[in-house]
Amino acid sequence: MDLTEQINQLEADLQELGAFLEKAERERVKEALRQEQKKVEKEIASKRQQKEQQARREADPTASSKAAYTVKITNYGWDQSEKFVKIYLTLKGVHKIPSENVEVNFTDRSFSVLVKDLDGKNHQMSIINLLNPIDVKDSYKKIKTDMVLIMCKKKTAKKWECLTQVEKQSKEKDKPAMDENADPSEGLMSMLKKIYSEGDDEMKRTINKAWTESQEKKMKGEDMMDF
Repeated sequence: MDLTEQINQLEADLQELGAFLEKAERERVKEALRQEQKKVEKEIASKRQQKEQQARREADPTASSKAAYTVKITNYGWDQSEKFVKIYLTLKGVHKIPSENVEVNFTDRSFSVLVKDLDGKNHQMSIINLLNPIDVKDSYKKIKTDMVLIMCKKKTAKKWECLTQVEKQSKEKDKPAMDENADPSEGLMSMLKKIYSEGDDEMKRTINKAWTESQEKKMKGEDMMDF
């Protein structure tokens, strides 16, 4: 069904809703019909905008080539449920372009996104080396207002500690090495030295204060860990 036919069907729906509203007597029913009218009107406006964009592209065949350069999507958010990992891409106006302009491809351990001809640019993103495998056939996209939501179906229902293997390796690299035979107080001392050397002025003042108070308590004979 092309856009013209879709608009015609929506307009027929709107007309029928209006007829029902005129006959409705109960306020609750009237309000439900009014809300549905607003939804249909909004959908009609969106379809008309898509039709105008389509007409401009057909009138100027070179228009698609004007979106010649591609920008990388670098900012995203992610969350998870028991069954899905959800990736949120904020792209202003993405809900106004044809849905087929938003392409998402999934593999067992990755996904890629290509949003074509949005504000005269293509927007691209690839996430590889996912922490755990996903189910390709049950993964999908959702287009919301100013947002693309990527739904990656987990093959195994369990919590992911991070999104990719790269993030996991980075976290493990940043962890301080632990010697099982080392004196715990020496490990604490090393950690405090690292925090002190990397901290800002406020952090250094806090550590200095704690050190001073610790030494004062030691001199008074109180049982206090030696920093």
